[in-house]
Amino acid sequence: MLLNDIFQEVQPQLPVKYKEATDKELIEKVWKLKKYFGKDLFIPGHHYQRDDVIQFADATGDSLQLAQVSAANTEASYIIFCGVHFMAETADILANENQRVILPDLRAGCSMADMANRAQTEKAWEKLTSIYGDTIIPITYVNSSAEIKAFVGRHGGATVTSSNAEKMLHWAFSQKKRILFLPDQHLGRNTAYDMGISLNEMVVWNPHKEEMEEDVLDPKMILWKGHCSVHENFRIDHVWSLREKDPERKILVHPECSWEVTQAADLAGSTRFIIEQVRQAPKGAKWAIGTEMNLVKRLIKQFPDQSIVSLNPEMCPCLTMNRIDLPHLVWALDELYEGRIPNQIRVDHQVAQEAKLAIDRMLVND
Repeated sequence: MLLNDIFQEVQPQLPVKYKEATDKELIEKVWKLKKYFGKDLFIPGHHYQRDDVIQFADATGDSLQLAQVSAANTEASYIIFCGVHFMAETADILANENQRVILPDLRAGCSMADMANRAQTEKAWEKLTSIYGDTIIPITYVNSSAEIKAFVGRHGGATVTSSNAEKMLHWAFSQKKRILFLPDQHLGRNTAYDMGISLNEMVVWNPHKEEMEEDVLDPKMILWKGHCSVHENFRIDHVWSLREKDPERKILVHPECSWEVTQAADLAGSTRFIIEQVRQAPKGAKWAIGTEMNLVKRLIKQFPDQSIVSLNPEMCPCLTMNRIDLPHLVWALDELYEGRIPNQIRVDHQVAQEAKLAIDRMLVND
């Protein structure tokens, strides 16, 4: 299945037997099939995955890390990626020729990645370069589609992660005067602000209106109007409420949260950073964490000697991440067992080459 077909395809209807099976039956089936496939199968699982799925992961981590680990596992012919579509795309971009990347449920998308598409980006680039000339370099968060990564690679830019965003922005500014940052405005704004760039030097590009939302004569950061629907649910009033009720509790958030929230928090950093802060903390440490709820719940279980809560008490897990569940995982494994490759994610060769340029520029300069 080609990249452009992914979003036109309808996820195959799950046979009733998978929906009616008990968790115990499904779990036993996964272990049985994992044993059957052995080293020919590799299951990477993103930190935000459900506990009933993450237990089968051969590796856990962030999206790029998992794509790299999958490609490095040359013994595995099949990679069942427990994450969302842009992660599976990245895995396919980096995969070896003999590897097949499978997404158990095609509906497992990412609202942030979907907020920037190829047509919108090309229109924006045409208009922005007509205004600012050859002074802009595009940078994209790895939480973006393969086509956006390819656009960035084609125009001399690079990808970034939430861990290396500051380092990569320094690199980007050594190349050009301005940065077009896709698709998450919050990561771009938070990173640039920490580097000493004022909010008055940043503008937001609205792809729907095809215009900038602020009137800034000489901007350094042009932020795409996109966001993570999970992390935007952490609001400044959550911070104020927590400070009032429990002033000793430290607030730890992801930089996909808004500028107001990250500024008011005690610490802000990548998923890996959040996990390490909790892991290194002493017994009795108190945290309010602003990130995806599956991970927060997992940290609560893993570190019972600490007091951990979600910054938003009404927070729910990422809905698209939760599309990958036990029934779909077992179905995908059964299909493989029967000699069929379900929901294979294949990125167009040209798109993959250009996207890899953007990824490689990051890896070289990180």
